[in-house]
Amino acid sequence: MGICGTAMGSVAAAFRDAGYRVTGSDSQVYDPMKSFLESRGIEILDGYKSDNLPADVDLFVIGNAQSRGNPEVEEVLRRKLHYVSLPELLRDQILRGKRNFVVSGTHGKTTTSSILTWIFESAGLDPSFVIGGLPGNLKQGARFTASDLCVLEGDEYDSAFFDKRSKFIHYLPEVAIVNNIEFDHADIYESLAAIKKSFGHMIRLVPDNGLVLINGDDPNCLEVFKAQGHSPMKRVGFAPDCEAAITEVDYQADNTSFTVEGERYRIDLNGEYNVRNAAMAVTAARFAGVEAASIREALSTFSGVRRRQEVRGVTSRNITIVDDFGHHPTAIREALAGMRQRFAGARLWAVFEPRSNTTRRNVFQDALPEALGKADGVCLAAVARADSLAESERLDTDLLMSTLRDGGIPAFYEPDADAIVARLEKEARDNDVIIVFSNGGFGGIHDKLLKKL
Repeated sequence: MGICGTAMGSVAAAFRDAGYRVTGSDSQVYDPMKSFLESRGIEILDGYKSDNLPADVDLFVIGNAQSRGNPEVEEVLRRKLHYVSLPELLRDQILRGKRNFVVSGTHGKTTTSSILTWIFESAGLDPSFVIGGLPGNLKQGARFTASDLCVLEGDEYDSAFFDKRSKFIHYLPEVAIVNNIEFDHADIYESLAAIKKSFGHMIRLVPDNGLVLINGDDPNCLEVFKAQGHSPMKRVGFAPDCEAAITEVDYQADNTSFTVEGERYRIDLNGEYNVRNAAMAVTAARFAGVEAASIREALSTFSGVRRRQEVRGVTSRNITIVDDFGHHPTAIREALAGMRQRFAGARLWAVFEPRSNTTRRNVFQDALPEALGKADGVCLAAVARADSLAESERLDTDLLMSTLRDGGIPAFYEPDADAIVARLEKEARDNDVIIVFSNGGFGGIHDKLLKKL
């Protein structure tokens, strides 16, 4: 249930590849997950109905977006059927006895776990993996093998309506990577302190023969480890006192080179955040025993992740359309910084859909203008599912627009994808770059922009 979620869909496909019969339902069936699942021969039912439930089912996996009142959830409960959360499924069926490398943090989880998995894959180690995205090299977000190595994207979001613990609590980590810790998920966490507590729980699960890798430049990460850590630890970061210090960084338009732990590496990604993501993956791979030369070879062929600064196409007017999953102000700011390096001199538009459970709220009312203001122009869509929030809790789009305009940024509020496309048809110039920020389908806006511009 909720099969088109990035993690749910990837795991569903992996179990299908392993020989299981898998079906699923979702209320928001859109690409790329729709096409990916259909290519695996998985039947997807659009919408939730009690009669969707197969009569001969062995196990129901209930996604964390499902709640009481969902017709399928209610039917499962009425009939006392066997159900689990996705993290429970992984722990019980896949992770026991494995060397689990859990990649966590507010930002960068998907990219870091994709890089680490590709390093293991390139080294011939045939890892299992579960990643909340579609890595270009791997062509799927999850796979289960006989290898003792497993890479997991460790999400701090809750596991299910019946288990409010973070997903990563279930993942039996030998190595825990903590990229960064910021406030997010305002629908389930009341404060940054509550998020820190959950990360602390995960860190406490790392055994004494394991390793915790933390962002040495992030005070929140350092604080959490100091309070909760009992295992070996390395700080990875730009601060010179980090055990794995990142030095000699050379940013180019289409790649970045850096040194960590005495070895030089290069990756075809831009931006400081991606350098740290790569350095985290490199340090974890070295702990697993992968040689530096093998890591260099893997990084040289890493092709990125769908929906992470992914160029969707270039129009006849040389307008570049970029897709990014960013929906937190920090992620938006850092993605725009990476685009500045990649497309030096180009005018940069940010198109943003406030769709996540946090950005729909006014939690980031002050932070969003600062982040979006790194662009040369902004288009803002309507707050998704606005009626489900009290006006006092909701992101104030008028205030966001006026704040951007007061800062000298051309900013336009348009209710939906079609209106934004019409606006950019008037405003965009030849050679501009348009980066679309959304964690959903956004009305097919990328293809519409490519067609119209």
